[in-house]
Amino acid sequence: MKKVLILSMAALLVFSCYIGPKSKEIQEQFDMVSKKIKTEYAPDRRVKTYEASLDLSADLKKIVLRGSTTESAAKDALIKALAAKNIVVLDSMVVLPDSSLQGKLYGITNQSVINFRYGSDYSSESATQTILGTPVRILEKKGGWTRAITPEGYIAWATSGSIQPMTEQEYNEWIAAPKLIINVHYTLFRDGASENAGVVMDGVMGNIVRANGTEGNYYKVLLPNGKSAFLLKSAAEDFGKWIESRNPTPENIIATAKKFMGFPYMWGGTSIKAVDCSGFTKTVYYLNGIILERDASQQGLTGDSINIENGLDSLRPADLIFFGSKATAEKKERISHVGIYIGGGEFIHSSNCVGINSLIPEAANYYTGSKRLVRTRRILTKVDVDNDIISIKNHTWYFPKQAN
Repeated sequence: MKKVLILSMAALLVFSCYIGPKSKEIQEQFDMVSKKIKTEYAPDRRVKTYEASLDLSADLKKIVLRGSTTESAAKDALIKALAAKNIVVLDSMVVLPDSSLQGKLYGITNQSVINFRYGSDYSSESATQTILGTPVRILEKKGGWTRAITPEGYIAWATSGSIQPMTEQEYNEWIAAPKLIINVHYTLFRDGASENAGVVMDGVMGNIVRANGTEGNYYKVLLPNGKSAFLLKSAAEDFGKWIESRNPTPENIIATAKKFMGFPYMWGGTSIKAVDCSGFTKTVYYLNGIILERDASQQGLTGDSINIENGLDSLRPADLIFFGSKATAEKKERISHVGIYIGGGEFIHSSNCVGINSLIPEAANYYTGSKRLVRTRRILTKVDVDNDIISIKNHTWYFPKQAN
């Protein structure tokens, strides 16, 4: 018996020594191939998803490909590249949107402001925010989290309770229904038409809800999750009329920007509650009826380029100005900050809080980062011309007559 036990242990030891290196070799080859595929098909996690992994059985008889991606071609290329290395996998990788969503691929955000993260947990890095009434496209769910695409194409995770999932029919009914938009900094949704009624939730500038009648000084509204609430008439207006009244002149852009003066900076913020630098520019333009890209590095690739090598005279109010590090022979240009030019050498931006600084060294409010100015872009000349600068009225996720 003792002899048999010793032989068995020896055999197990030999098998383990064999399995270890083989398993490690497969994983290393997979990592190398997968990294190349990601670089080719989905290099920017903000707009494309590619997350692949392997499950290896102890005897290596079963190698399962798991994960998810928005790029079906990436999965096909991965499987093909692995097969070329004699790694044959059982395909369990999901091409998004996940079929298990059963048609509920549409959503409307249902809190005043919701946080999106790059991963499906609270410890993950903040990515962006959306506000109440924002239409999204749902990609997948994991635990209590939902991965979705925002109107500007940003992909990230939010808690599932903050997004109301819908079928296409439910979504189209919501889009086609009359709606209201909040036009004050802050307000409250109440459970009755009275200032003494209980609070249902808070509301911020730009929030969109469904109109459902009036009662006294209040609108009766429907929230995306189906709950009824009451909203002061003085805090909102008809969404359709608001869209048609948008007149994104330089003067109106600057006037909107100044409504944020003194409001705090927050990484990932895109609402009147708090904003980061690009969240500020994005929100200011949104309140003037225009959807910009989310991040400074993305916004810096849109619009018309303005040459300021000979001074600031070619800049106009509402132009976006970008800071970072210029390209060298060794490194690419890097954009890390953005502001809105307001004229006279001054610009407004979110840095610690929203404020006004100058690009002119002699000015009392000189911005010490001015030497890092790397590019300037004119946005207003490219609305609905540049695919990354879209008016809300022409964005198919918002406007009823073009709802898909």
